[in-house]
Amino acid sequence: MKGFKNFLMQGDLIVIAVGLVVALAFSTLIKAFTDSIITPLVNALEGANASSKGLGWTLNHQFIDLGTFISAIVYFVIFMAVIYFVLVSPYRAYMAKHGRKVFSAPDPAPPTKTCPECLSSDLPIAATKCRYCASSLTMQ
Repeated sequence: MKGFKNFLMQGDLIVIAVGLVVALAFSTLIKAFTDSIITPLVNALEGANASSKGLGWTLNHQFIDLGTFISAIVYFVIFMAVIYFVLVSPYRAYMAKHGRKVFSAPDPAPPTKTCPECLSSDLPIAATKCRYCASSLTMQ
């Protein structure tokens, strides 16, 4: 149980949990915004009244609701922007201030050279002897 408690109390895990809770709260807020404001605006562009189905068309007695789909796209873009600017950017700045990199690309692999005898290709550039066949390497 002690190991499990230590795992749960790790700083990164707590940050992730808080971020998830905040993201869910923003999700509800943005969903209400798109359902209450964006969808009616998109439907109003089509000229639909409140009693009609909105922007879209009917195919074999099934309504294809384009307004709801456009609303979902707007919802996704707003939600991801909020997550990035409210959670990711401040967290990245905080971690950089403390000397740790997060949410960044991994460092590229160091350059290597190939042994002409055994064709091993993972030798460091500064190596003078091959670690596999012990042949001498020329500086390239």
